[in-house]
Amino acid sequence: MKSSTKARGLRNKHIGERLEHTAVSQTTGVPKISPTERLLHTILGEQPSGFQVAEIVERGLPTTSVDVLRKEGLTFGEVHGLVVPARTLKHRTAKKQALSIDETDRALRVAKVLALAEQVFDDHDKALGWLRRGNKRLNDRTPLDMLRSEVGGDLVRQMLYQIDEGIYV
Repeated sequence: MKSSTKARGLRNKHIGERLEHTAVSQTTGVPKISPTERLLHTILGEQPSGFQVAEIVERGLPTTSVDVLRKEGLTFGEVHGLVVPARTLKHRTAKKQALSIDETDRALRVAKVLALAEQVFDDHDKALGWLRRGNKRLNDRTPLDMLRSEVGGDLVRQMLYQIDEGIYV
């Protein structure tokens, strides 16, 4: 597991902020970008501040942000079950509309939890596996299922912080 210092750093960060300081690759010497930074940059095109994220949510993300989640390994059913129904997305895309505030909020919640899981497990596939596996603490529901609400998202984030600190089995 990670050191408790890093875990405290993960736990103390807020929406829109970096979850970890930029590390440098030991092989190339090039700064590594955290999974959170990578996902937010891919979806938003920048690394916004917390206030900027709030403004982005109010305006709504473009419908193409759903494609980013699919490219990150989430299935059609997962993305459309958690973020926006496929039919609604089709209508929004045809009308060149952005996602609604609620849809944008859900898309960012899913992206951030996926990025946090990737940081905690240090592996994208392991992170997806954990998010898709039923959990006794969640009454055999998957962490992904819990992302339908902000309260569920908070619970999943708390579980990930506990895993990172070595206090959750």
